[in-house]
Amino acid sequence: MRLGINIALVALIGLLVWVLIDSIREPIKFKAEKEKRKTAVVDRLVQIRMAQELYREVTGEFAPSFDTLNQVLETGQIRTISVFGDPDANGGEEIIRYDTTYMAALTAAKEKGIKMDSLSYVPYSDGAKFTIWADTLTYQSTLVNVVEVATTWQEFMGPFGDARYRKYDDSYEPSAALKFGDRYAPNIAGNWER
Repeated sequence: MRLGINIALVALIGLLVWVLIDSIREPIKFKAEKEKRKTAVVDRLVQIRMAQELYREVTGEFAPSFDTLNQVLETGQIRTISVFGDPDANGGEEIIRYDTTYMAALTAAKEKGIKMDSLSYVPYSDGAKFTIWADTLTYQSTLVNVVEVATTWQEFMGPFGDARYRKYDDSYEPSAALKFGDRYAPNIAGNWER
């Protein structure tokens, strides 16, 4: 009888030690996974933002879909105008010359490290895609182009996409968006940059 009680107590102590270790390990694992996954998603959002800026150089507006973005970047040309001479010089003796050159948008995208084939996919998700929205709006009496590309934390946090993990990070909201741009203002800053 005494041996049975001792074995039960040792098993109970072992269980309590395991629960204590697990309660310490879970928040550490959550924070490490959150940072790793956030970094990957932010890197992809930065690539999408660079691709949108290239698209805007080609067309003058933002792409409303990833298909359109890919098509224009694969076939479009970026125009560069070089000015030789000083257009502000007084006296008119200096001759001003303008030289226009074109560069393939795909070449510019490759130089910036943009991976076109995986651009629309959210890292650490099961094939989920970023939402993309682009349009024009009147802002301070001027018609401007706006864009917003986003995903929710739930999409890429996997098993940590539950609201119960908020107890380890007060600012963690799984349904909140990680995004750049704004539908209501001409702004292409990311909300992770604040």
